[in-house]
Amino acid sequence: MTTPLSDVGLEFAHGFLTALGLGLLMGLERERRATSRAGLRTFGLTSLLGAVCALLAGEFDSPWLIAAGLLAVAAMMIASYAVRPDQDDPGTTSVVALLLAFGFGAMAWYDEYRTQAVMLAILSTVLLYFKAQLKRLTSRLTERDIISILQFAVLSLVILPVLPDQGFGPYQAINPYQVWWMVVLISGVSLAGYGALRIAGQRHGAPLLGILGGLVSSTATTLVYSRHSRETPALGGLALTVILTANLVVLVRLVALTAVVQPALVPHLLPTMAGGALAGLVVAVVMWRRMERQDSLPQLELRNPTEIRAALTFGAIYAAVLFLSAWLADIAGSRGLYLVALASGLTDVDAITLSSLRLFALERVNATQAVTAVGLAVLANLGFKLAVVAVVAGRRLAGRIALGFSAVAGGGFAGWWLGLHAMAGG
Repeated sequence: MTTPLSDVGLEFAHGFLTALGLGLLMGLERERRATSRAGLRTFGLTSLLGAVCALLAGEFDSPWLIAAGLLAVAAMMIASYAVRPDQDDPGTTSVVALLLAFGFGAMAWYDEYRTQAVMLAILSTVLLYFKAQLKRLTSRLTERDIISILQFAVLSLVILPVLPDQGFGPYQAINPYQVWWMVVLISGVSLAGYGALRIAGQRHGAPLLGILGGLVSSTATTLVYSRHSRETPALGGLALTVILTANLVVLVRLVALTAVVQPALVPHLLPTMAGGALAGLVVAVVMWRRMERQDSLPQLELRNPTEIRAALTFGAIYAAVLFLSAWLADIAGSRGLYLVALASGLTDVDAITLSSLRLFALERVNATQAVTAVGLAVLANLGFKLAVVAVVAGRRLAGRIALGFSAVAGGGFAGWWLGLHAMAGG
């Protein structure tokens, strides 16, 4: 929808002022570059030109005016560098940036594209400003790093979008898109962790890796760092800290999810989740400090940071567990909420949490039943991850993980029991 020329008002000013602001933002960065032929004024005027072309295109129903304006700006910049060539700066970046500024100015005129124009202009300015940092980063990339990034791009941007997002097989339990999404998550967590460890180091990066891993996928994080521990046993402390932290973040995430979907249930769920999180946090902090006191830590060397083989193997296991969960849910029927929670919690606690919240909203279960179902799903999920650690990393790390998971389970049970009695007393 365009703004009519006869209706100038606030909307007229808003479109032009936004276009001008975006141009000045990009021009401010270019003004700092001594070799750039376009600076603050040129970028600001170019964005305004984009808005004017968009206005006229809508008023006279001539969309070709926007294309003509874009070509005119491109020809102007190319001619500028052709007349006065600069060997140090061929001008490619400035030309592209100025064309983007024109495009953002045109987008800013349209209500439905204004927000996107602002976001893209800010991202473009960030890319322009951090030229030196990006150049240093790319110079530090090894051939293995580039291959791993390309592999992850194929997994996530080529294969994932073409897979069908629907159920197949018995119980419609096997969803190719969801199974491959787990493969992408495992590869992504591994690649991101590899990069974070190279930048932040192991001593200070472990809690951060655990927090980010818990936000993305605690299951993928558990698998990836179990493999690291198996290949380099001295990294057991790092793996332990990351895995415990990631699984503590899950508890916080469930409370946040409940607060958004069903706030009335938060006071009932909070004691259980808080009890488990606090008890597990004590163990995680102790393990982290013990790791920090080590004189030296071995470097994490990965043959393939994207962990494709491990990701594919776990994807197959994940599909099998999905089928078993669906089978158990079918046996349990609508009355077996707790059994369904145990079965579905093996692979995902978010799904059973949302289902329990929905049942609570429909008054088909009470608060105690909903909280108990979520708690059982968390226990099943911890048990599944403990089995993953035992199979992948061995009994030594599994025993230490079991200590932390037991603390989470014990603290969660204590919180659930206290909350239950508080509700009964109330």
